[in-house]
Amino acid sequence: MKIGIIGCGHVGLVTAACFAQKGNSVFCVDNDEQRINMLRAGRMPFYEPGLEDMILTNIRNRRIVFSTRIKDAVNTCEALFISVSTPSMPSGALDLSAVEHVSREIAVNMRSYKLIVEKSTVPVRTCDKVHQTIKKYVPRGVSFDVASNPEFLREGSAIYDSMNPDRIVIGVSSKRAENILKRLYKPFKARIITTDIKSAELIKHASNSFLAMKISFINAVANVCELADANIDEVAYGIGMDNRIGHAFLKAGTGYGGSCFPKDVSGFIAIADSLGYNFGILKEVQKTNLLQRQYMVRKIESELWIVSNKTIGILGLAFKPDTDDIREAPALDVIKMLLEKGAKIKAYDPKAMENVKKVFPDITYCKNAYETADKADCVAVLTEWKEFAGMNLKKLKNIMSHPTIIDGRNIFDPAKIRKAGFTYHSVGRP
Repeated sequence: MKIGIIGCGHVGLVTAACFAQKGNSVFCVDNDEQRINMLRAGRMPFYEPGLEDMILTNIRNRRIVFSTRIKDAVNTCEALFISVSTPSMPSGALDLSAVEHVSREIAVNMRSYKLIVEKSTVPVRTCDKVHQTIKKYVPRGVSFDVASNPEFLREGSAIYDSMNPDRIVIGVSSKRAENILKRLYKPFKARIITTDIKSAELIKHASNSFLAMKISFINAVANVCELADANIDEVAYGIGMDNRIGHAFLKAGTGYGGSCFPKDVSGFIAIADSLGYNFGILKEVQKTNLLQRQYMVRKIESELWIVSNKTIGILGLAFKPDTDDIREAPALDVIKMLLEKGAKIKAYDPKAMENVKKVFPDITYCKNAYETADKADCVAVLTEWKEFAGMNLKKLKNIMSHPTIIDGRNIFDPAKIRKAGFTYHSVGRP
């Protein structure tokens, strides 16, 4: 099938690569000419494991091409996926101007039937607006359908998730649209859930908000564990053994970040507000998540007392491992608070440092974890990269000014780390 992907961000590019890998001809469009030139040269605009190899393979096989012209994609493709950015506004509502612009561009260039699929994260009823916009601008007599196909990708494992989905949700209003999407997704051999369009739009926000709620819940329980001298690892294991709950997203830490959970929780709250419902549970989820970052700073202060002029090593800057994404990363808030208190920051991340340099150009960036810890008064682990868990503890202890570790991701065994001679604090563990 000939597929158009409009928007070469994380969702659009991963979707394009996986559709091409399944044998489709994929036409990728983005209005960022520099990004398109990078992609044509086989260079990725962000880090995602496995993405570069898949894109290069499909460029060589001529199953994927890149352009800045929406018109070319409309003329070439049967189905067009809108995967443009929908950033949060100060109110928490999403900025849908790019969706509206792309909808108009598609409409004015249509000469035959097209299926327009909304892939971006959008509030419920957005597809109604897309349909309304296209109907207004499309040439007379040209038919079309609009559908919703939310994505459920985890950064760092987006290729795997796309190629091995646990479910595919399609929201449609016609049998023709349903048949096209089922034909497209048949090679993925996953359960396809067909709903009305509004339900599909809500599934994405509800799903991510529920997962964010689990993270905030277990972090709140971890704080209770610390006060009660209980162990969150054991408590979470006991909770997760209930098959109604499960173990996923019950790992205590510094809270969630990234491009999805913070935006989707805010977006869902704004959606509910617009419909006249006060989604108080999700407001508490947000509050709890932000408090976890403050708790990390308090743990550091509890050991150093005065952090001014103290050297603090930060291990991990991305919001999670296996990505260079720093959007809403807990590390950024922790660094900001420590700098405001006069701390000297040294930092290291395997992939995200170039992005953080744009935010904090004046802190010290290091080549590895040991350089970060060298002569540090304290080291804080804020992203659970595997290389941090495998560090040589004897070497680490010998190079630090004071062997103190604040483990915001619970990557170390408390007994082992204390036996190695460290003062150690983690999340929710005695």
